[in-house]
Amino acid sequence: MSSENAILVGVFDGFTWIRCEGKGSFVTSPVMKECAEKRIADGERCLVIDLEACTGMDSTFMGQLASFSARLSKLGSSGGVQIAGAGERNRNSLEDLGLDCLLEIDPPSAIWRGKADEVRSHLEPYQLGRPIGTQDRAKHVLESHKVLSATNADNARKFAGVVGILEKEVAENEQKAD
Repeated sequence: MSSENAILVGVFDGFTWIRCEGKGSFVTSPVMKECAEKRIADGERCLVIDLEACTGMDSTFMGQLASFSARLSKLGSSGGVQIAGAGERNRNSLEDLGLDCLLEIDPPSAIWRGKADEVRSHLEPYQLGRPIGTQDRAKHVLESHKVLSATNADNARKFAGVVGILEKEVAENEQKAD
């Protein structure tokens, strides 16, 4: 991941703040996923995804946001996933896929409200525990698109071709590995 595209993280009282700098994409989303999964496994129930410095998001990145929400929802979380600093472009992207029903976008009563600049000053870069290979990346992209497809019927139609191609690719690569 380049210095223009980074995932920064900070753990605070009551929430974990994950900031995407640059493009939110299939390249940055595995880093964000690993970070979020570790925090959820450690008991975190409120993830704040900061999109203030995010220049745009692809469907893989947005699928991961939806997956975090689904995972926290299954845990009976009262915190869930909150989006900070969405901006018009990123808000529209999330709304276009119906993710505004799963994510709290710039919630007015969030516990971090009024503290965003202070929180951002305490963030550290997050690095993957291990490099992600081609097959793992394909599985990651597939998983993200399956989550998006399960969100609503429009997404299921929109991503049916992508899911089909990725399922075939993943299966073929697994056969070659055996």
